[in-house]
Amino acid sequence: MAIDYSQLIPNNVDLSSDRRLQRALENWQPRFLDWWKDMGPDGTSAFDVYLRTAISTDSNGWANFGYVKMPEYRWGIFLADRDPNREIAFGDNKGKPAWQDVPGELRSTLRRLIVTQGDTEPASVEQQRLLGKTAPSLYDLRNLFQINVEEGRHLWAMVYLLHAYFGRDGREEAEAMLERHSGDPDKPRILGAFNEATPDWLSFFMFTYFTDRDGKYQLASLAESGFDPLARSCRFMLTEEAHHMFVGETGVGRILQRTCELMKEHRTDDVRSLGGIDLPTIQKYLNFHFSVSLDLFGQEASTNAANYYTQGVKGRFLETRIDDDHLLVNANYEIDTVEDGRIVRKAVPALQALNERLRQDYIDDCAKGVLRWNKTIERAGIDFELSLPHRAFDRQIGAFAGMRVSPTGKVLSEAEWNAHKDHWLPTDEDRAYVTSLMGAAVTQPGKYAHWIAPPARGINNQPVDFEYVRFN
Repeated sequence: MAIDYSQLIPNNVDLSSDRRLQRALENWQPRFLDWWKDMGPDGTSAFDVYLRTAISTDSNGWANFGYVKMPEYRWGIFLADRDPNREIAFGDNKGKPAWQDVPGELRSTLRRLIVTQGDTEPASVEQQRLLGKTAPSLYDLRNLFQINVEEGRHLWAMVYLLHAYFGRDGREEAEAMLERHSGDPDKPRILGAFNEATPDWLSFFMFTYFTDRDGKYQLASLAESGFDPLARSCRFMLTEEAHHMFVGETGVGRILQRTCELMKEHRTDDVRSLGGIDLPTIQKYLNFHFSVSLDLFGQEASTNAANYYTQGVKGRFLETRIDDDHLLVNANYEIDTVEDGRIVRKAVPALQALNERLRQDYIDDCAKGVLRWNKTIERAGIDFELSLPHRAFDRQIGAFAGMRVSPTGKVLSEAEWNAHKDHWLPTDEDRAYVTSLMGAAVTQPGKYAHWIAPPARGINNQPVDFEYVRFN
């Protein structure tokens, strides 16, 4: 489906046929641009950046690459093609035609889901606002900006749904998403992970690997929704989201590669003395970001998740590929939970365990990247292995909230936790050291900061020394 770029707001939803909606969104657009200027990447208005821009929602050749000035990026509304025969695949409405409008009884539920998803998009832009000033290369700076503009585009996707289907309530929610800000003590973002600081590039790469991967699973669940415009929005968002996780996985991988090079060249584990990021510190950052991201999936046993599924508004990851009745009324699912201060395995109704099933899908996916990172360390002949901590480690939400649990899953006393936590989570000294490596942005094509290796290949078949950003 081609995207119409002749309009003030690029779209493939025939926006011009609904003048009321078009005017409402055109009224919101300047507010978005003001937010971008105030809260988006700092000091980038004159930059020409080699960005991809969506030209269709067809999976083959859906984007063009070219230089774009950051404030002139064409944010718009892009939905995947509609299947006129699509049916709801799960829950009490299984087999019925997908909804093209919001069912009255599900209005507040769907609005809450859309607002929560939409709120994460501008939040990550705000968290990453100052990172460009310490970019380790033009390649990395370009990738940061690509993620930023696409998160802005994903905000547009949710704002369109709010304006188009939720009337005054939706318009007010769209305004509020520009009024909340990441880490604001008075008006913070809705989800905790999106109020954490992202002060350095190791944090950024961990965020894009772990927290953006949570976004993948949430979007994939919403892409199964019986509310077809939401499902179509999320299907195309997933196309754009893949690059964000690629940036995280390869970014951490390149830091590991450089660390291993320094260790082998100088025959020492003390890479801090050489200006590198040591492997134990990388493990600590992994522990922190993985645990924070696990919290985003919510309670292990959730009545809300059961209701979403039964109502047909939010499915499981790759719902239609699962071989069961897609009703789950009589099914059970085993989860880890807490009883009498112990972590136990327990069967609960499958409908209530949907958050935990999605979390398990996420954990399995995260583990694949960790395996690839460990291959880098193994190839260097270094005896060290990164690992994902236990799902109960350092959790703030769910059955394990506030429990003291080691990365291997051992329940600890408060004293034991306090004695060991600095070995498991980044300390103030660790963060200060990593921050100290973040010098002025490396802006010469083909040059990279000392603590990270170059990528294996460039973007869109360009060389790694390509001029990805022009500063003018």
